[in-house]
Amino acid sequence: MSDRIYSVYIITNQSNTTLYTGVTGQLKTRLWQHKSKAVEGFTKKYNVNKLVYYEVAENPESAISREKQIKNLVRRKKINLIEKDNPEWRDLYDEL
Repeated sequence: MSDRIYSVYIITNQSNTTLYTGVTGQLKTRLWQHKSKAVEGFTKKYNVNKLVYYEVAENPESAISREKQIKNLVRRKKINLIEKDNPEWRDLYDEL
């Protein structure tokens, strides 16, 4: 059995205008990579590194499936998902 905990997450920039949805087996490590700009790509280019939403999945397949569901939501529904548990859009990184 793996010691990974699979998570789907949404991160944003400081002004909460850009949303990025991802999936990982190591949430804290992955967020550190976004925050330190360790990996080239969208989140580094647009300074997207504030964790505003995450949920834990039972296995990698369900995490990937849920990530696809969230990515297909219209922006308003993603915002509703975030604001249901995080209405202030706090950075949840330090709570991990």
